[in-house]
Parts: sequence; C-alpha cells; structure tokens
Amino acid sequence: MPRLAAASLAGTAIEFYDFFVYGTAAALVLGPLFFPTFSPLAGTLAAFATFGVGFVARPLGAAVFGHLGDRRGRRPVLVISLLLTGASTVAVGCLPPYGTIGVAAPVLLLVLRFLQGLGLGGEWGGAVLLTAEHAPPGRRALWSCFPQVGPAVGFVLANGVMLALSAALSEAEFARWGWRVPFWAAGALALTGLWLRSSLTESPRFLEIDDHVRVPLVEVVRHHGRLVLLTGGALAAGYAVFYTVTTWSLAYATERLGVSRTVMLTCVMAAVVVKAALIPLMAVLGDRYGRRPMCLAGCAACALWMFPMVALLATGEPLLMFLGILGALLAFATMFSVIAAYLPELYEARVRCTGAAVGYNLGGVFGGALTPIVATALAEQGGRVPWGVAGYLTGVALLSLGCFALLPETRPVPLPSVEPATG
Repeated sequence: MPRLAAASLAGTAIEFYDFFVYGTAAALVLGPLFFPTFSPLAGTLAAFATFGVGFVARPLGAAVFGHLGDRRGRRPVLVISLLLTGASTVAVGCLPPYGTIGVAAPVLLLVLRFLQGLGLGGEWGGAVLLTAEHAPPGRRALWSCFPQVGPAVGFVLANGVMLALSAALSEAEFARWGWRVPFWAAGALALTGLWLRSSLTESPRFLEIDDHVRVPLVEVVRHHGRLVLLTGGALAAGYAVFYTVTTWSLAYATERLGVSRTVMLTCVMAAVVVKAALIPLMAVLGDRYGRRPMCLAGCAACALWMFPMVALLATGEPLLMFLGILGALLAFATMFSVIAAYLPELYEARVRCTGAAVGYNLGGVFGGALTPIVATALAEQGGRVPWGVAGYLTGVALLSLGCFALLPETRPVPLPSVEPATG
C-alpha cells in the first residue's frame, strides 16, 4: 500500500501540475499574449474562458477513460491519460502568441486546453480506484487520500516554478519566454510519472469481475443517473472554492489591489502546503466517523467562511490574505480528503471507474469551469471588497450541502463487487 499510494500521489501531482500551471498563466500572462485586441479585463476573462474549457472536457475524459478502466483495467488508464496531459501541456509552452500567428493562437490554445482536460478527467478515476480497491476497508479513506494530496503537490510545483521565474526575470522577459518554462518542464515530469507507474499491479477488484458491461456509461446513466448528478452538485462547492482562491485571487490581487505577483503566489502556496499536510489527518477522521459527516462539515464551513475570506483578501495585507485563503482551503480539504474513498463505495465494480470519475469531474464543470469568470465579472461590478463573489460562493456551498444531505453514508463497508451500494 505505501508503494501504491506513493505512485498514485506522484502521478496525480504531475497531471495536476499540468492543469494548474495553465490556470496560473491564465491569471498572470495569457490574456495579453493570446487576446491582445481585448481590454485588460476582457483579455483576462477570455483567458479564464480557455481555462474553463479544461473543466468541460473532464467529464468527457472521465467517460472515455472510464470505459477503458471498466473494460480493460485501471492500470492502462493511468498511462494513457498521463501521456495525453503531458504532451498537450508541453505543446502549450511551444505555442506562438497572437502577434505571430494571429487568430490561430487562441484557437490552438483552446484545443490544447481541451486535451489537457480530457487527460485529467481520466486520471482521477484510474489513480483513485487503483488505490481504493487495494486498500483494507477500515483504512480506505486514509490510503485513498494520497491521490488527493497529489493536486496540492502539483499546485505547489507549478506555482513554485512560476514564483521563481517571476522573481528572477523582468516583466518583459517573463512575458516573452519565462512563462513557457513550466509548460516545457511537464515533459520531464510525465516521463518520471510513467516510470513510477510501470511497476503497478492491476486492481484485485477489477480482476474479480467476470461479466464486464459493454458500454459502462450507458449503464451509469440508466441506473445511477441521479447519483452522478448528486455527486457532481455535491462537489461543486469544493471546486468553486479551490479555484477562486488559487486562480481568481491571483488576478484580483495583482490587477485590482496592486499586490505583487511574488507575494500573492507565496500566500497561496503556503496555504496549499498546510492544507496538503492536514489531508491525511482528516482522512483518518473520515475512516472513524464516516464520509458524509466530513463532507457536510466541510460544506457548512465553506458557506460560513466565504464573506470573511473575501474581506481578508480585500485588505491586501499578506498575512490576512493568507489566513483568508487558508480557512477556505481547510474547509475544502475537510470534504475532499474522503471523496476518493466515498465515490468508489457508491458504485458496483463493473461501472465504478466510469461512475465515480464522471461524478467527480462533473463537479468541476458545475463549480470550477465558470467560477473564475463569474468571480472576475462580479469583482469588477463591486467596490474594493467584492461581496458579490462571497455571495456567489456561499450559494454554491449551500447547493452542495443539500446534495451531500441526499447522499447515503457508506462507511465502513467492503467495496461492492456486483450489487451497488445505492440506487
């Protein structure tokens, strides 16, 4: 289990590095380079729109790779999704700007972002299921949380590289070539991930299946459609909160408040590190007290913290901004520390890769795709303190709270091989 958890963590860290480095670049530099004919605000919105395309692609990737995972095994999903995400990320780093190739630049940017999302949509299901289906029931949340730590590691890697380049280069150098370096680094990281995953064994639960479903997505829609929609709605708050504080806040603080890029990246990265360190502890609580109570507590905390968080961000003071971001990320971690155990427990093994992955990535569409765009627009309409952003996030958190309330508890039960845990 330690070797498997480490390989899953490393793989998700690499794939989410690819995904997050785009989000940071969208907040800091992609607007002027790929949408120069727009105003600064419209350019940022357009860059965030390409950012959102990755979320729209994720459920499609979950369906495509989920089909592969339910038909051929969890292990092949990890390899193919990693290759797709890594190759498309490197290609973004090689893409000429609008000034060189004209309108083809934003079009190609859109296509590559879509391919990134496609690969990431498949990654989560394979990595989580390979860990969850090996883990003993009484420690499933703990072992399954390590793929969930991966996104935080990927975020710190992506923003650490951006921070180092931002501090070392002038504004002109960063805009001309510096922002490309993190994208190029994705190639080396992808090769490392492939090496780490080469020795993994197939999931025992998958090997037990003797009646594979021909089209898992059809089976999921027909018999688990309500469950998929509820899980997508339940996870929306986590996505909305995470991408508000890690993507939108960068643009808001640097453009509206005049906070330096280095200071803001440092605040966000420090909060993400603390969050990542506490995820295993929260997962242990999930094994002891249940998945659903942790999710309900996290959603409630999100709803209560959004207005204080926005007020702290608006001060422009680094310590207060850090505390506002940290509070939001701890509420997020309370939910997402147990999700990797919770979602697989809701589905039978024959359609688990498709059902869990589609539900998880649907939450990204509901909560992550539009949030930076909506938050940017709402902040522009308000004064120094964007209360509209806080109201929007509180509303999403309350919606997710209602969805979690309608989901069943699953702990502690063995993963069902044939019969689903819920209808």
